[in-house]
Amino acid sequence: MNKITLLIHCKDQPNIIASVTNFMAINDGNIVYIDQHVDREQDIFFMRLECEFNSDSFSIENFKEAFSKSLAEKFELKWRMYSAERKPKMALFVSKYDHCLYDILGRYNSGELFLEIPFILSNHNDLRQIAESFNIPFYHVAVTKDNKHEAEKKQLELLESHNIDFVVLARYMQIVSNFIIDKYPNKVINIHHSFLPAFVGAKPYHSAFKRGVKIIGATSHYITEELDAGPIIEQDVAHVSHTHSISDLIAKGRDLEKIVLSNAIKLHANRKVMVFNNKTVIFS
Repeated sequence: MNKITLLIHCKDQPNIIASVTNFMAINDGNIVYIDQHVDREQDIFFMRLECEFNSDSFSIENFKEAFSKSLAEKFELKWRMYSAERKPKMALFVSKYDHCLYDILGRYNSGELFLEIPFILSNHNDLRQIAESFNIPFYHVAVTKDNKHEAEKKQLELLESHNIDFVVLARYMQIVSNFIIDKYPNKVINIHHSFLPAFVGAKPYHSAFKRGVKIIGATSHYITEELDAGPIIEQDVAHVSHTHSISDLIAKGRDLEKIVLSNAIKLHANRKVMVFNNKTVIFS
């Protein structure tokens, strides 16, 4: 059985849903999931659809061409269509912190994540042993102020040679420049160890402790040129009190980081995220 996932956004207008579902029906498709959202302020229509086809002669390339000519041009759709059987390829960028890496690899090893991990890349060698224990290739690309552009050229070569679909910064402690971002727009996911936009910077838990906060949080988002300001995919919080020390806050924060990042990865890998004007629409 062939299964496709279709993501659409366009100017809101009558008859889009009926036209798309009818197109699936006349092409012998069986819709197994459909959801839609209209942003009233911007007058934009969003839709996600999953459809199955039993025919052995089904070709996704031919289907894309027919869809483009029949509907995409008529409604001026911005759309993406994926084979639901194809696992996206994800590269992991890490530095020295290992909690997110262990969590992701554990979920990956158990089959929880619908994706492939062709390699892990780091600007340090500290986590090489972890990658090797999971039988995943590890690349060390050192990054300094003097070699940053050359280092990112090596990174991009690796990404392209492995046909990587998206990148996850699992506590990668380097700023990624537009050289990479422009090649992977809305495809580089970061985990931020605070509840954006509060307490940004290197030691958010220390700042939170000094302010006597009652909640701490974590945010996963796509990276953009503006630091920590990209479209947000997932967030979560934990309640704390005056009895918690800085180390307690850090421990709770790391648990949040793991959960929030893994959820963001699942949403992206399962094609449930749509980005428009620096905001996301997240489908269930």
